[in-house]
Amino acid sequence: MLLAELSNKGVAALTYGLAAIGPGVGIGYLVGQAVQAMARQPESAGMVRTTMFLGIAFVEALALIGFVVFFLAGN
Repeated sequence: MLLAELSNKGVAALTYGLAAIGPGVGIGYLVGQAVQAMARQPESAGMVRTTMFLGIAFVEALALIGFVVFFLAGN
């Protein structure tokens, strides 16, 4: 019984680790594209920056949801 619980927690940790890759890649892509947009049109940098931070918040929410699910699955 104890071995099965450790196994489930290990699988949950591995799954969360893999799930965290998606938001990491998403934030990297989002910031890269925002920097490129600001470099191409500096006059719209304020709007692009605001939109970028909103996008980062939404993508980061996915990682936080995965973190909560990790703790729920671990119990």
